Amino acid sequence: MTTEIATRTSKTRTPAKTAEEKKAQAEALHQSITDQVETLHDSGRWEAFLDFAQAFHAYSLNNVLLILSQMPEASQVAGFRKWQTLNRQVRKGERGIRIFGYSTKKVTEKDANGDEVEKKISRFPILSVFDVSQTDLIDPDQGDPSTLTTLLTGADDHGIVDALSSYLIGEGWTVERRSLPGSINGVTRPQEMTVVVDSGLSPEAAAKTMIHECAHILLGHIDDLAEYAQHRGLMETEAESVAYVVAGMVGFDTSAYSVGYIAGWANADTDLIKSTAARVLRTAHQIAGILTPEDEATDDPDDETSRAA
Repeated sequence: MTTEIATRTSKTRTPAKTAEEKKAQAEALHQSITDQVETLHDSGRWEAFLDFAQAFHAYSLNNVLLILSQMPEASQVAGFRKWQTLNRQVRKGERGIRIFGYSTKKVTEKDANGDEVEKKISRFPILSVFDVSQTDLIDPDQGDPSTLTTLLTGADDHGIVDALSSYLIGEGWTVERRSLPGSINGVTRPQEMTVVVDSGLSPEAAAKTMIHECAHILLGHIDDLAEYAQHRGLMETEAESVAYVVAGMVGFDTSAYSVGYIAGWANADTDLIKSTAARVLRTAHQIAGILTPEDEATDDPDDETSRAA
């Protein structure tokens, strides 16, 4: 699907869209996510990603909470040697994420009659695992099936970083640009009321990341860590969908990153993606309102979209 997008320039003022035009554009952008995920689902790249993802354990809720409490941005974790079998090496000096393992041990005891009986005793040893962001490829020539995303490289942030930073600061948040480990682009820490965007990102990638993190906050994703852990796939799908839609409304395309990211977290479930439409579009319009200064808003008195807060 092709979507017409008005691009801002410093020389020519683009006529403001009406509320109905903005609504139609946002809906078309959200629909295009589904179309592109369906295409990705049928590709060999998706199959390679699934083969990689299936190599990981399904962690208990308690361990997921432990992982997120130590590294909120963690996505895929495995032990040191497991990473080596997956063509990745844990970087020297990286600190392990501590979780509980599970094993059983057979012991022989005497019962009340003096007879020997065999019992199984459950054990929960403390183990160290590492997130994919703490690893590097061992042999780049083998490719990297761990990701479906390509970082954006555009040199224009479209005024998004400053605008959303100002908004968040006004809401009591601190916004930082500093180096984050591995492939982490951004992280929101509700306890400290801090949003961090990786300083190594291109201006366009930083803009998309700012929208994503702002979406997490406006959608209430970070209000309850346990709730986030249980529904992380849905919440990441929503936040990145908001980023894709808002970017398209502003004038740049994030599909090289967003489509693979959404597909990964949604397990390429297009019904799940469609189910997010109402929340995604409401939040996208809210952020678009933050990004549209009052003097650039449409003259239509019935258009309240650009004034949403």
